[in-house]
Amino acid sequence: MRWNKYLPFAILYFFLNTAGLPLGLTFTALLAPFFYLWVLLKRKEEVLLPFICCLLPFLLGHIFMSGVDNRKYAFAILNIFCVYIFCQAFYTWLKRDERKEVILKNLLVLNTIMCLAAVVFYFTPLSGIFWIRQDLTDNVDQFMRLKMLTYEASYYAVVFAPLFLFFFLQYVLKKDQYRSRWLLLMLFLPFVLSFSLGVIICLLIAGLLVFAFHFRSLAGKRRVFNGFLTFSVAGVLILLAGFIFFPDNPLFIRLENIFAGKDTSSSGRTADAFLLARNLLEQKNLWWGIGAGQLSLEGGDLIRGYYLYHHSTPVAIPNAAAETLALFGWIGFATRLIILTGLFFVTRVWTNYYRLTLFFFMVIYQFMGSYITSIPEYVIWILCFTNAFPVFDVKPRKEYRPALA
Repeated sequence: MRWNKYLPFAILYFFLNTAGLPLGLTFTALLAPFFYLWVLLKRKEEVLLPFICCLLPFLLGHIFMSGVDNRKYAFAILNIFCVYIFCQAFYTWLKRDERKEVILKNLLVLNTIMCLAAVVFYFTPLSGIFWIRQDLTDNVDQFMRLKMLTYEASYYAVVFAPLFLFFFLQYVLKKDQYRSRWLLLMLFLPFVLSFSLGVIICLLIAGLLVFAFHFRSLAGKRRVFNGFLTFSVAGVLILLAGFIFFPDNPLFIRLENIFAGKDTSSSGRTADAFLLARNLLEQKNLWWGIGAGQLSLEGGDLIRGYYLYHHSTPVAIPNAAAETLALFGWIGFATRLIILTGLFFVTRVWTNYYRLTLFFFMVIYQFMGSYITSIPEYVIWILCFTNAFPVFDVKPRKEYRPALA
């Protein structure tokens, strides 16, 4: 592997960020003071004050609400500030490191080695280090999914998604050096083992939207058109063969339950999450929400009863958009959508295949999972709005107009 001075921090984020920590806490958040000083030294500008000004209306709105647990609120806001500081550090690294691809290559190689090690551990009593046993859907209980060293399989899949797209788009669009026969195995193995259908479906939809958005540009590339046709035909044939010869495998059972509306995981992360958020707003404040850190206080019984959590299970709304609505009300929810829409146009996301694919992915996924302090989610948003990899730019940029723009 080639060395990059930022590689230890990349390994910490990618593999160890949540290892051994309570849900919602990360090592990158704990290192926020270090990252803050580093950003100040590198950029010579204050980055916290603008964020405080943006958050101030919500702070005032929540402070003057009755029934707010100030201690929990303070800890939650502190965590939000720590996440924000790491985001500033990640953005600073993207803009300043000219050898970013070295880190990405190293992460891909290390991830493949870890996946192979996890396969070995699968057959040992220590499988819990890399795998999580879950009730996948109706009639599929105690299913083993790769979580790596994170707390959950879908979280690991989201962490891996930007790395997957970077090398997959390189493979499809750009350089012959990325045509290795082993590359596709390195890219698809983590998704197969983690079995995160939500992430996989969002990536597929994002890819189709980008192909439609830039149809005139992409359809003219023989490699892209042939690859799209090959993957489509192969995918249909594999699904048909599976339905005919292996109808009772977990994948098809879950897909059948999703389409039949019987998959509790997918419904719990989508429509049910917004239903719970609306109920919480009606109890507290429609416009400002219930406040950060107040979920267990205001909605503990409601959420546990709805999702059938054990009493000791931390309560959560497993949907970033719905949690934003619950904690910060309709004003916070609208602000989230306005900021994302504004940044899409200001930073011209559509001029870069990689950024546009990530943008479509996150637009969809924020309504299907995650939570508002999820660092991998913000890493992807920053990649969307920062042209850190111009190798994926749509060219010629001035003369070309997307088909659906």
